[in-house]
Amino acid sequence: MEPKVNYVVVGAFVVVLAAAVLGVVLWLGKSDYRGVYDRYYAYMRESVSGLSVNSAVKYRGVDVGRVKDIVLGPENPEEVRLTLDILHGTPIKTDTMAVLETQGLTGLATLDLTGGSRDAPALEATADQEYPVIKTGPSLFFRLDMAISRLLEDQGLTKLLTNLNQLSQQATAVVDEDNRAALRRILKDLSEVTQALAARHQQVDKGILNASQSAENLAKMTETINKQMPMLLERVNKSAEALQVMTEELAKTGKAVSGLVQETRPDLQEFSRNTLAETGLLVTELRQLTGTLNRLAQDLEREPNALVLGRTPRPKGPGE
Repeated sequence: MEPKVNYVVVGAFVVVLAAAVLGVVLWLGKSDYRGVYDRYYAYMRESVSGLSVNSAVKYRGVDVGRVKDIVLGPENPEEVRLTLDILHGTPIKTDTMAVLETQGLTGLATLDLTGGSRDAPALEATADQEYPVIKTGPSLFFRLDMAISRLLEDQGLTKLLTNLNQLSQQATAVVDEDNRAALRRILKDLSEVTQALAARHQQVDKGILNASQSAENLAKMTETINKQMPMLLERVNKSAEALQVMTEELAKTGKAVSGLVQETRPDLQEFSRNTLAETGLLVTELRQLTGTLNRLAQDLEREPNALVLGRTPRPKGPGE
């Protein structure tokens, strides 16, 4: 007996399954466009290999949009024009830069937006532009490629190899047999010095200990000086104040003496004119008196009795 098949149920199941598959396909394949997007252009002067339609556009690592279209530049075939749909409200400024970023070893690329300072004005389309144009910068691989190309074009690699060869030759010339012998002698001397230090490690330890104690004593002395420094400064300040007072008193005394000299100057002049002349005469007479007294003293020394008996008469000469 053949089983009965309900074709209506089978047909309904197939329809529901097809609708579900279609919904999953549409859900998986739909672009993640939720919200309002603004459209921009970006012109790349390097290969955009790895970048495709619906590739992510990131702003500082955050997904903010998708690549809508990739075509050669209509006016310049050396450029690639990227049409970007970026979420409305993203701070696209005049200094915003679009750079191609390769994701690891997969070769897939995204467009990374950088820059956009707070004070920069918002990017807007000019009169001759359909959409605002975001500036682009070279990617890391493009910079490496350009550097290598310039290196090869300018024969920099050949020069570099030549310089390396010359450097190796010079190094070989420097490390000749004589220098190697000198190096061996230096190493031998260092070994002997090390052995000598090792043999006298106790003395070295004692020296280090003494140095440590000296440093500690110096630190204590410095601490003591720091503690006594305010008192010393105070004494110095007091001495300076006393010296200033003494200087002021000396200045006052000098002024008083100067005034006294000014006041007594006429008397001193009168004394100089009258008294000094008489003093000179008195000195002359005193000198004469002193001479007379000296002669008298000499006579008394020769004839002490002359003061009582008188001077002995001089003997008469022949014929007197």
